Amino acid sequence: MSGVARSITGTIAYTSNQAHRLGAERGRESFRMDIHRDGSRVLAAHSEIDDAPAVVRDVNLRVDAANLPRECFVRIAVGGRFRGSGWFAFNAREAQCESTTTVEGRVSQRYALDAPLRAFGNHAIINDSYAMSLYDLSQGPGRQTFFMLLSSPDHRGATGPMLYPVQLSIEYVGEQDISVLAGTFRARHFRILDVGMPEEHPEYDLWVTADEDYVLLRATVTGYMQTAYELSSYHVQEHA
Repeated sequence: MSGVARSITGTIAYTSNQAHRLGAERGRESFRMDIHRDGSRVLAAHSEIDDAPAVVRDVNLRVDAANLPRECFVRIAVGGRFRGSGWFAFNAREAQCESTTTVEGRVSQRYALDAPLRAFGNHAIINDSYAMSLYDLSQGPGRQTFFMLLSSPDHRGATGPMLYPVQLSIEYVGEQDISVLAGTFRARHFRILDVGMPEEHPEYDLWVTADEDYVLLRATVTGYMQTAYELSSYHVQEHA
């Protein structure tokens, strides 16, 4: 019997909403989510942003059966060159980072936690959508705020990787049916209103699957970014 009970694989198309390049491809992401029989999950993604300076990112995040992040690996290349790689680990009292970057050199960080960390942002879009599982749906539509750590304060995740703390505000709008390249799904609509980065992040709307997987269906970012994301393929495999 496999240790993995179910796997979800798919791809996400990155496009532009800027008037002069509306709908133009600007990147892509392939992802895999393995749900293990002990209730833990591993989210892996390969992301490419073509806009200069181009960003290539590989991430792998493990959350435990209580949906708490336990470890993550991040590697990034910027402008076609290696930028840095880092390993992150989390326990009830501390977050750790061990990384090597071409700017900061060898980095070792320890960040004290008042409570177990509930989410870690590694800038993969599939990771952004899964972070919406933070929201307590029993409270209905509204706004909730959470503490989390990021691997980079840059909007494209193009620095570090290193630990960076933020307060994340999530608004839940409600459910609706939407159609994307990968098909028609029941969706939950969320908005990220504030991330607490050095440069203010524009409003970020996400539609995710209305189930425990929170797979990204569609997303848009306003302001200076004017970007869009859409699930372009989706496959679920049950393992014996």
